[in-house]
Amino acid sequence: MTVEEMTKRINELYHKSQAEGLTEAEKEEQKELRQAYVANVRANLRGQLNNISIVEKDGSVTDLGKKFGNKKDE
Repeated sequence: MTVEEMTKRINELYHKSQAEGLTEAEKEEQKELRQAYVANVRANLRGQLNNISIVEKDGSVTDLGKKFGNKKDE
């Protein structure tokens, strides 16, 4: 499922919950979709942050992805 499809379905479930309520199966689907969406956003952000490099005053380049990106403490 693409991010666009996931977002569309999350929004559909939200609007249905506001209008008439959700069944237990729909609540579980909404929970799983939200978790998958958040995991996707975190992975994308982590990927972007791992590609940041800083040029120091002396001209050297510090790759922050190599320096900090491999840590697994969340």
